Amino acid sequence: MNVFDIIGPVMIGPSSSHTAGAARLGLVARSLLDAPAVSAEIQLHGSFAKTYRGHGTDKALVAGILGMKPDDVRLRDSLQIAAQQGLSVAFIPTVIENAHPNTARISLCDAKGNRISIQGASVGGGNILVTKVNGMSVKISGQYTTLIVLHKDAPGTIAAVTEEMSRRGVNICNFRLARASKGGIAIMTIEVDGTLQPDMQERISKLPNVMNCTLLAPM
Repeated sequence: MNVFDIIGPVMIGPSSSHTAGAARLGLVARSLLDAPAVSAEIQLHGSFAKTYRGHGTDKALVAGILGMKPDDVRLRDSLQIAAQQGLSVAFIPTVIENAHPNTARISLCDAKGNRISIQGASVGGGNILVTKVNGMSVKISGQYTTLIVLHKDAPGTIAAVTEEMSRRGVNICNFRLARASKGGIAIMTIEVDGTLQPDMQERISKLPNVMNCTLLAPM
């Protein structure tokens, strides 16, 4: 535990769970889309659904989608900034079975029609846990450098990715695999210690059966 686990993150208030964590969830979605979003549908569950306007959760989520960090002073004006930038946003209170009370489902679309969806929760103190990407189960804390590898479920793919990382001296601290079906689309989430060499993402993207590789910096 470090001091920030006790006193909380540097942020624009009022709540680390409802603003700092929400902004980080928006940032993850924006990073995975890897382009400015033109539309966002945000489903809110539990206390997020009940208090999102009063606690600024709506502003924080949109701020993250716009690429702002939790301590960005523009967070308070994010809804107006989104409108100025042509980002259409819809908030939909809902019920998500067995979900954490501070859960959001964020679906984004860019100008080319590319789409990404995540489900994640703000779990306290500004910390987050993303549990689904495009409907597939993941476990992303945002505390580590993370590679998200979308690939065909084919023999040798996991080994090729991890061997490439091993050759560069990368230490994997957390690994998770999810797949839609045998031989279908699968997703690896790989959290590592430290940083990655600049070309790691590109090298993994070029491996056989890999469709896309996204790098998330610690948030």
